[in-house]
Amino acid sequence: MLGIGGAARAWWTKTWISGRYLSGTLVTATLAVVAAPLLCVPVIAQPWAEQHRRRAGALLGRRVEPRSRAVRRNLGWLVAQVLIGLPAGAVALFCLGGLLLTPVVTVSWWAFPSPPWLFLVSFPITGWGTALSLGLVNLVFLATLAAVSLPLLARAHARSCLAILAPSPDEKLVERVTELTRTRTDVLQAHSAELRRIERDLHDGAQARLVAIAMRLAVAGESFPDDPDTAAVLVRQAHTETEDAMTELRSVIRTIYPPVLADQGLAGALGTLGTRAGVPTRLDIGPLDEVPAAVEAVAWFAVTEALANIARHSRATHASVRVARDGVLLCAEIADDGTGGADATRGSGLDGMRRRAAALDGTMKISSPPGGPTVVTVELPCG
Repeated sequence: MLGIGGAARAWWTKTWISGRYLSGTLVTATLAVVAAPLLCVPVIAQPWAEQHRRRAGALLGRRVEPRSRAVRRNLGWLVAQVLIGLPAGAVALFCLGGLLLTPVVTVSWWAFPSPPWLFLVSFPITGWGTALSLGLVNLVFLATLAAVSLPLLARAHARSCLAILAPSPDEKLVERVTELTRTRTDVLQAHSAELRRIERDLHDGAQARLVAIAMRLAVAGESFPDDPDTAAVLVRQAHTETEDAMTELRSVIRTIYPPVLADQGLAGALGTLGTRAGVPTRLDIGPLDEVPAAVEAVAWFAVTEALANIARHSRATHASVRVARDGVLLCAEIADDGTGGADATRGSGLDGMRRRAAALDGTMKISSPPGGPTVVTVELPCG
């Protein structure tokens, strides 16, 4: 439980954040009045509205996704911003301005013998005792008003902003269809690339070895009646080639669906993977229940690729892998303390992780500022 000091700090922080939000709202609402014709231009109104959606989402602790152009709602929001933002911002200016002004003028009582700036009282001040007592009363009044009104007004304005600018059901459907179309294209491209890779691996590896085996056995069969020793050498060489071909076939199969998943399940496979990582890795595997095979494979490949990137590029000294099930979502988080700067848009293995996740209608997010740390989060639906 918070003590009195902690509660006071939390109260002041909440009030200050709300007041700062409303002060910014007052400025932007005033600009909306002054520059209304300019802000009605769609190319300007769209980023203007999006910036306020992000502000409102940050205040409410909500994640705000970018939206498509919506001219009508942007114009409607400009009107609401003036009608709601101006009075709400004025209340914030009154409270915060009064709180900042009262101490300054209180110590200068001799220059303001009958102060209209003490909003609660305006009795003539004749000495330090009157000035300090009336100033304290004024501060308590304004602080109480700010604590009660500013958080309510800020949250009400933020909710109205998000409600007015929220995409309509039709727009959500269009965005969803667009996303599914893009995902389907990515899946088809990834599937074609995977088939080409498998064909190339089989052609250049196992198939070439099998042809060599067939030729050695054919020569051994022809030479056996006249030179059994040479035939025996050829058979032994064919046996060695067969073992090598089996190894390559297992390697190709492992890239399609790792046998370790079938043998040990996702939790066991990740445990084995963690012990083989190129950097010390801490594993945190929560209860996973039953996970579809396709989801297991994507999660395993994501962790494999992320740990391989950490070992090759990050110069990290430590990594962590956390995999947990949250309802119908399987979440895998891979983090390291390396140099950061990872970018999934440069055609790296991270892009392959994103494509694999998108194929199952999942997501892959990456946070990797220069200097680190890097956190890769993959969320996959299991329903």
